[in-house]
Amino acid sequence: MHSVPIWDPYQYLRHAGHRTRPFLDLLARVGELPDQGKPARIADVGCGPGNVTALLAERWPAAHITGFDLSPEMLALADKEQAGTTAGGGWMDFRPADAAHWRPDEPYDLIISNAALQWVPNHPESFSDWIDGLTPGGTLAFQVPGNFTSPSHALLGELCEAPQWRARLSGHGRRYVHILEPAEYLMRLADLGCETDVWETTYLQLLTGEDPVLDWVKGTALRPVLTELADDPAAEAEFLAQYRDLLRKAYPPGPHGTVFPFRRVFAIARKAA
Repeated sequence: MHSVPIWDPYQYLRHAGHRTRPFLDLLARVGELPDQGKPARIADVGCGPGNVTALLAERWPAAHITGFDLSPEMLALADKEQAGTTAGGGWMDFRPADAAHWRPDEPYDLIISNAALQWVPNHPESFSDWIDGLTPGGTLAFQVPGNFTSPSHALLGELCEAPQWRARLSGHGRRYVHILEPAEYLMRLADLGCETDVWETTYLQLLTGEDPVLDWVKGTALRPVLTELADDPAAEAEFLAQYRDLLRKAYPPGPHGTVFPFRRVFAIARKAA
């Protein structure tokens, strides 16, 4: 059994516009970083293909930014497309790291994570160490999907537990019950002495094309299943056909496309100066 999903950065980037918007909304609420008399030091935990990491360099042109990710496929594309000197004279690099075990190895002015911590069951337990690793006045900011009870994910979980698939896929569709409610994030971060800003947003995404919700989840929630069935093309095709039919009923197309509601939870914690 595969323990780590195999990621396809190009499939992930097919919906880059919708996937980037929550990061921009998170970034808009991050205030000024501490003035240390030197360029800002930033960590992007779970950086994926680096496309949003590059947006950090636009906001802080002189910063030294390091993206961390567990996926070799994602890191390879990030290295190819984004690494090196930035347009503003800063520096961007990428390193392999598991967000579940990553700890700051130097002081950071900003630790940010975009749609990654949902893969880390015990991620709130890292908050204390991460905030300890911030410079005085530094910021921890993250956003996670909050749509794991929506039909797209509920149907995936039910299908993985169906008799036909249970032996191979049990648990692969219900990996995200550890996402906290916004108020829980607020209290945990406030308990650590931070000035906190926590909110949630549901984006009504209008997707186009044939079976667009299936295409969306192929880039994210479906990765563990696709990884597990990668050596059995016939089983993969049959599973996808069954899941596709369920999604078609749950998300019927309309005259302008298919409406795909997507809830996101955002949190910003500013360490005392």
